[in-house]
Amino acid sequence: MEEQNEPGKEITNSITTSQEVEEAVQHLNNPVTDLKPIVKQYLGSVQKVITEGNRFFFADGSARVEVRVVSDEIIRVRLAPHGVFLDDFSYAVPVVDQKVTTFKLEELDEYYAVSTNTITCKIRKSDFAISFTENQSQMVMSEDASPMHWEENVEFGGYYVYATKKCQAEENFFGLGDKSGNMNLRGRHFQNWNTDAYSFGWDQDPLYRTIPFYVGVHDKAAYGIFFDNTFRSYFDFGKEDNSKTSFWADGGELQYYYIHGPHLMDVVKRYQTLTGTHPMPPKWALGYHQCRWSYYPEKKVKEIAEGFRSRNIPCDAIYLDIDYMDGYRCFTWNKTHFPDPKRMIKELANDGFKTVVMIDPGIKVDDNYWVFKEGKENNYFCRRSDDYFMEGHVWPGRCQFPDFTNPNVREWWGNLYKELVDMGVAGVWNDMNEPAVFGSGTFPNDVRHNYDGYRGSHRKAHNVYGMQMVRSTYDGLKKLMRNKRPFTITRAGYSGMQRYGCVWTGDNVASWEHLKIGNIQCQRMSVSGVPFCGTDIGGFSGEPDAELFTRWIQLGTFSPFMRAHSAGDTSEREPWSFGEPYTSINRTYIELRYRLLPYLYSVFWEHHRYGFPILRPLVMLEQENISNSFRQDEFTFGDKILVCPVLEQGATSRKVYLPKGMWVNFWTHEVLTGESEHNIEAPLDHMPLFVRAGSVIPEYPVMQYVGEKDIDEVLLNVYFSDYEVNSFLFEDHGDTFAYEQDIYSEKKFSVKGSQFGLTIEQSRDGLYTPNYELYNYNIVGLPFNVNKITVDDKEITDYVLDDRNCLRFKSNKNFIIIKIYS
Repeated sequence: MEEQNEPGKEITNSITTSQEVEEAVQHLNNPVTDLKPIVKQYLGSVQKVITEGNRFFFADGSARVEVRVVSDEIIRVRLAPHGVFLDDFSYAVPVVDQKVTTFKLEELDEYYAVSTNTITCKIRKSDFAISFTENQSQMVMSEDASPMHWEENVEFGGYYVYATKKCQAEENFFGLGDKSGNMNLRGRHFQNWNTDAYSFGWDQDPLYRTIPFYVGVHDKAAYGIFFDNTFRSYFDFGKEDNSKTSFWADGGELQYYYIHGPHLMDVVKRYQTLTGTHPMPPKWALGYHQCRWSYYPEKKVKEIAEGFRSRNIPCDAIYLDIDYMDGYRCFTWNKTHFPDPKRMIKELANDGFKTVVMIDPGIKVDDNYWVFKEGKENNYFCRRSDDYFMEGHVWPGRCQFPDFTNPNVREWWGNLYKELVDMGVAGVWNDMNEPAVFGSGTFPNDVRHNYDGYRGSHRKAHNVYGMQMVRSTYDGLKKLMRNKRPFTITRAGYSGMQRYGCVWTGDNVASWEHLKIGNIQCQRMSVSGVPFCGTDIGGFSGEPDAELFTRWIQLGTFSPFMRAHSAGDTSEREPWSFGEPYTSINRTYIELRYRLLPYLYSVFWEHHRYGFPILRPLVMLEQENISNSFRQDEFTFGDKILVCPVLEQGATSRKVYLPKGMWVNFWTHEVLTGESEHNIEAPLDHMPLFVRAGSVIPEYPVMQYVGEKDIDEVLLNVYFSDYEVNSFLFEDHGDTFAYEQDIYSEKKFSVKGSQFGLTIEQSRDGLYTPNYELYNYNIVGLPFNVNKITVDDKEITDYVLDDRNCLRFKSNKNFIIIKIYS
């Protein structure tokens, strides 16, 4: 955010008051102070260039800048103020280099150019200002407004590091993960410091997670910046100066990745080649989950389970919050409330319920508590700079905290789950891992961390603490469950956390405002590389009325993670809590979730295998026309189903914007034209949904839980289109890692129609064979009368055409080409 200064000079801020003069003198006389350093230093001119494979080093005589070609579309920039880089280690990016076909270094009159087939990074000789250009169009995608600079941190060592880039007049910004408020980040300032933000509000910052990745869109093209720095970091998207975008951090290196588009989707996919995608979850994890702080004793848990089954409302998981423990001691059970947890968990499993339990990082200081005793004996707990153990108060009282940045601690912690796994626990929920501490908020800055051998204070480790906790949980469960997929949830995390667990948006509020906040948050998390996200349906604190809870259930049906959760001092909020007609409406939408499970599961596969985000804001569909497409309350689940939730109290209709193409009303089968706005009826039992014409949407029969019934046929809803559209159906065992050895079935459907006929082609990849052989085809929106149907060139006659122009027939062919003629 500083003005550009003469290269190579040290610039001192002006001091205009006697208080500031006194503070500056104190700072000079005593470097150990809370004051920030006042000297800012800039790079000089390029004096030397060294090439080492795909790494190029530019020096001004003291400082050095590394430009590293990661792939054809990704380039990393690092700054070493005094010429010495930190060890190249990142929790976010396991493997830096990808496939690069061609790259080169050229020297021109005013700059050096590092180029791939796709992009060019230009380093200006006079001052190290860096820009990135698209080769084909020569469009400048990202350009420094002033050279990178730094301040020395005399208290902790290291540097405060800064980058400032030009902000184009019509540029818009998206991403940054866990932020509340509007989707577009333009004109706003943010801080990344994982925080227990109970009952957070609109535009409150910071929140629970740190994802220092954003996408800029201007001139109809997109690029991304990933600032891989775990210290407290800041982003300014033209708030202080409308012509500048800045990011900086309180320590660590100035290290960022430029990620080229030109489409927003390309940027997100390439970001995920760096930080990873979410592994395939167990299929039951995509079902409906019920949670409360807390369901206890055992009688209450059984009552909740019976409530679902007796009302025929599907549910796959029931959660146990901290009150299942003995005095909030992790990995223990309160034997008064749960005298035989193994029996209870088995009985729940027999009725189709998975049990998920909470585990926090705070370990009670108690020499008679086996977990504390083991951690103490093995020196697994965090220490202060003066070598005393870090202690703080959380739910159990006085606690110490494992250092999850130590690989030995992670292995120990993962093995602690053995008894829970042996009892039948199916999933683990890591909470309070920002880390949160009563009173102080979090750990002091001087707490020391192993950081996988790269050592650091809590300033460096704070934002990755929760990520490394859920990593240890995931790895431990994966080993203990013997090839079964773990299900883990984390409240806090850093970029790359998606490799280890799903998330929810934290302790929200039962309000219409929070319904809107949660809708945007989940979309933002999805385009920030964290796809498996949901909200506390109904709000964690406060009291929703029946209408709000019902509308939240409808939105939650199309959240990747669907869980209702509430605080213990609020009224209970199960799907039946508000009576009729709300119970029936809620049942209908939860059933819809289970009907669409094969589609939802296939979308998850597209994320895991190909890097597509699960939720896609409209701007991702029409970035070339942001003024029309920017409706932040709508999104697509995958690319086939458009979701238009009702977010206003008392609303019985709403305006929807349909993206380009043809769209079919899910409920009425009316065909509507895209790139236009429509007024859609939306009574309480109706949330507007639309299907992209040409799609094939698979359905399973309604089940009370995943795996309740053997599937003997799959319904394929085929939506007519006069242009070709491809759809996928992914199937596998649903709970193992066999898909990594190609034990899966990926069916591809290609639909192409005209005024004279419709052709559906199907192909298949993978080695898995589903148990069923029968497909029930439901073809929607035919613009002609059918006089002939052929399957693999053999005519069939057993079909029905209903009054909504939907044609139904069955085929037991796994590899088929279907043709329907007018």
